Amino acid sequence: MNELDLVLLWNRLRNQIIFSQLAPTFLLIVTIWLLNDGLAEATDPVKWATLGILLASGIFGFLAQYSAASEGLAVLGDLKTLKAKSKVSKQLIRFASWINVIRFVTPSIFVVIYVLLCIALLF
Repeated sequence: MNELDLVLLWNRLRNQIIFSQLAPTFLLIVTIWLLNDGLAEATDPVKWATLGILLASGIFGFLAQYSAASEGLAVLGDLKTLKAKSKVSKQLIRFASWINVIRFVTPSIFVVIYVLLCIALLF
């Protein structure tokens, strides 16, 4: 692949990473809002269903995000091997070390929030 193809592929993967965050983030926000609106007093099946939806969405979001970030690392690795690089490519290559934040830190934050919501709903 040439430089332009790799940069375009990176941009598609970056968009996928961003979109993989939207659904879990939206569901967490809605759940917190619903907690203030009486979800804590709901029946146990409703609470468990809520937690199940959050968990499934979180797992799916994590897998989409992790795979897109891992593929992004591969693209950036390919960009690094090119002899002639634009300033854009050089900047993207410098960003590569931050990909692990996307792969590991963001999902860890989701897990902490999920655990706190479990405590809020069940105890």
